[in-house]
Amino acid sequence: MAPRASWKGYLKLSLVSCPVRLYPATSASERISFNQLHKKTHNRINMKPVDPELGLVERADLVKGYEYEDKQYIIIDDADLDAVRIESNHTMNIEAFVDEDEVDVIYQDAPYYMAPDGAMAEETFAVLREAMRKSGKLAIARLVLSSRERVVTIGARENGMFVCTLRNPNEVRGTAEYFGNIPAGKPDPEMLQLAEALIKQKETTFDPKNYEDRYEAALMTMIREKLKGHKPIIAAAPERGNVINLMDALKASLSQSKPPAKSKSKADEVAEPAAKKAAAGGAAENPLKANLLKAVGKSKK
Repeated sequence: MAPRASWKGYLKLSLVSCPVRLYPATSASERISFNQLHKKTHNRINMKPVDPELGLVERADLVKGYEYEDKQYIIIDDADLDAVRIESNHTMNIEAFVDEDEVDVIYQDAPYYMAPDGAMAEETFAVLREAMRKSGKLAIARLVLSSRERVVTIGARENGMFVCTLRNPNEVRGTAEYFGNIPAGKPDPEMLQLAEALIKQKETTFDPKNYEDRYEAALMTMIREKLKGHKPIIAAAPERGNVINLMDALKASLSQSKPPAKSKSKADEVAEPAAKKAAAGGAAENPLKANLLKAVGKSKK
């Protein structure tokens, strides 16, 4: 069965328009989910609406209400919502183009795929897609989803386009409350070089297939064992020692890692002489740093 479009309308750039369809780019249908059952009967519990005065009520009797004051509501019906018609109800009018790296990831929300709606739209769709691809730009537009106007970015992706809704600025919290008390001082240069060496050892190419949901997999294993009538084996998380400070953490990490390249990096050239100096007592003022540098030297052998 073909996927169901979550929005249909027109993509418009100046006087050029193209009928398009939007499809959710992600799905949570494969996630393990649980139903709530009564502990004795194992019957599934139905969540029914309850009025404090009337008790159980039918969903057909429910209406939408906006709370404008404490416990004071104004009723909004479907006719009211239908009366709120703006261009973005059925048209994504491209308002501007920006560089792909200008959109901060914190504003990115839900992803969608966009495809032409019918064969007649394919040529116009392809022209707009390739123009954005070659320019390296994202389009900024608006559309109404779930009775709410959303600002979106539009970009080329394979033979189609990729649309991402953006969060409203008032939904994004500022950083001052969380980062304001973090000292801005520069870290110790030697520790910084050692941390960079550790990063270098763990460099790779990102492939999402390498990062499966281990909890989901363990959960499914437990479920299958219970279905067989077996008592689930509880897998304990690995014990972790107490980390005294950053130096000890770097020391432990680097001693367990293998260098990815045979040639010496800049960090190696700095670390090895320092390790020898530390072994000779030259780093007596900072024994933790001396131990760390020794560990770096061992990890290179």
